[in-house]
Amino acid sequence: MTTSRALTWNVTAAHGYETAWVDCEGGTLRARGRAVGTTPAPYWISYELETGEDRVTRRLRVIAETSDHTRSLDLRHDGNGTWTADGAPVPQVDGALDCDLALCPLTNTMPVLRHGLHRSGGTRSFLMAWVSVPDLAVRPSPQTYTYLAPTDGGSRVGFASGDFRSELEFDTEGFVVDYPGLATRLTPR
Repeated sequence: MTTSRALTWNVTAAHGYETAWVDCEGGTLRARGRAVGTTPAPYWISYELETGEDRVTRRLRVIAETSDHTRSLDLRHDGNGTWTADGAPVPQVDGALDCDLALCPLTNTMPVLRHGLHRSGGTRSFLMAWVSVPDLAVRPSPQTYTYLAPTDGGSRVGFASGDFRSELEFDTEGFVVDYPGLATRLTPR
């Protein structure tokens, strides 16, 4: 069964907004999204995200536009731990299962869903292929997610990367509702 959703966030960290159209079927996730922000400089982002089974990233295509540059990135994961960016190997992120597009709350979903961290206790550490915005550079990012507690509409999950810590709120389907300091999901009227 395919579940389709449109999700929109107020991305406070970028002084902008993001909307993603997400389709989940079995253990896969496909999404296409657009974001606009004014920090660190005004930009537009368009992306397409595809996962394989167990929501392991297979491909992230991104186009970033600023007033003086248009950049694109085709980030691919072979399913066995090896990554390429525009066809060139990215060995520093080999072993990562997921991408993490900066300022994009949707990309926090894959590891949380895969390990059920929005439903039960546990702590998991991951290496992410982190993509900065708007320059689209790919870097390794060690991250830890910890189930904290249920909420009325889902759960709270702790997030840590380096010295950064936050408590994210997820809905029952595993999508970010609130990421303090980054984004808050808007609800349709």
